[in-house]
Amino acid sequence: MSVDKLSLVVFSGEFERVHYALAMAAGAAASNRAVTLFFTMGAARALVDWRALPGAERDRDLAQRGVAGFEELLEACVALGVTVMVCEMGLRALGIAAHDLRPDVPVTAGGIVSFLADASADGAMLFL
Repeated sequence: MSVDKLSLVVFSGEFERVHYALAMAAGAAASNRAVTLFFTMGAARALVDWRALPGAERDRDLAQRGVAGFEELLEACVALGVTVMVCEMGLRALGIAAHDLRPDVPVTAGGIVSFLADASADGAMLFL
């Protein structure tokens, strides 16, 4: 565990919030900071089919303006070693099975206790 670790709780299922969480995670990881993204509740849907998130139609507009799109940011997070954790309780609440999640994203299963144990006491924790 890194002292200056960034722990992001991604609980909103809105495209804009999930997109920004990915951007923050990729930026922090590119700056050699350890990062964990904790997807729960509505945000967990982004790891099944992000195109179904409210506001997802903005992805094309962002790309046309030179802003990294959802896929690009998610791929960067994976390549940069960001830990992606999905809340087991959130998956159960949404009726999503672990095998329904994207196979190209290494996911660490866990819950609130696992996420808190992973977080650094001296790091930052943000809710998006």
